[in-house]
Amino acid sequence: MKYIPGKPVKMYTNRFLISLLVLLFASCNQGVNETEGDLNKIIDSWHQAASDANADDFFGLMDTSFIYLGTDATERWNKTDFYKFANPYFDRGKAWDFKPYQRSIIFSPDREIAWFDELLDTWMGTCRGSGVMAYRNKEWKLSHYNLSVMIPNDLIDDFISLMKNNEELNENEL
Repeated sequence: MKYIPGKPVKMYTNRFLISLLVLLFASCNQGVNETEGDLNKIIDSWHQAASDANADDFFGLMDTSFIYLGTDATERWNKTDFYKFANPYFDRGKAWDFKPYQRSIIFSPDREIAWFDELLDTWMGTCRGSGVMAYRNKEWKLSHYNLSVMIPNDLIDDFISLMKNNEELNENEL
């Protein structure tokens, strides 16, 4: 450090220490949890595990309190019930193959919770998945996932008519 007359060395030392502390705290915040790119890889690996019929990896990413909402109004499963439903598909060696192609992730200020939504190419056409991930015990766990089929706005009237016809058929069966 160069001494400048009229400027006490202590002032420069204090500035240096403050700058060093700021850098130290900023670097400590980095890497506490994964980045958005890392979380994308985790979510992608969950979808890949389904595609590969790898039940251990697929269900292993889920939190114990996991909830899955499917495309049918009756599909609200906890982790145990979802496993019972899906495991036969995994046992056959073919579950489902959803390919994400667009995803947005939002982190809580403490980076302990992440919300995401994604568009998926599926056998049903374009679907939207949305989920919540929680950072617990130094790893991300999927807490909630909701899968929905996308209906273009210009087809909504036809869809409503189809649903009314379906409801009428179901009422006639009773």
